[in-house]
Amino acid sequence: MEAPALNAWLAANPDAEQIPGRDLFVIAKYLIPMEATLAQGCLVASGIPAVLADAHLMQTDLLLAPALGGVRILVPSEYLQQAAEVLEGLARGDYALDEDMPIQDSPVDC
Repeated sequence: MEAPALNAWLAANPDAEQIPGRDLFVIAKYLIPMEATLAQGCLVASGIPAVLADAHLMQTDLLLAPALGGVRILVPSEYLQQAAEVLEGLARGDYALDEDMPIQDSPVDC
């Protein structure tokens, strides 16, 4: 993302913070590590390189989650807008599966 576009995006999204010395930005925070892992999986499946920060620490002791700010999802600056759109879709339920979805009978080769 070019500097003017990045600055405009950051101005519109004040929650995003840059990791000092890196080209990574915090795009989302979750208090439950599994939710962060699912969100990261959606980002990676969409072609966005996303990294979890502090996930193992939160799994060790969930009482630390509020004090540390939760599990952070980091993405490079050129993927910020795309990542925000994917996470908005996740929050809307765009990626949810229907409970009545039929299970296909497919042979499993072992």
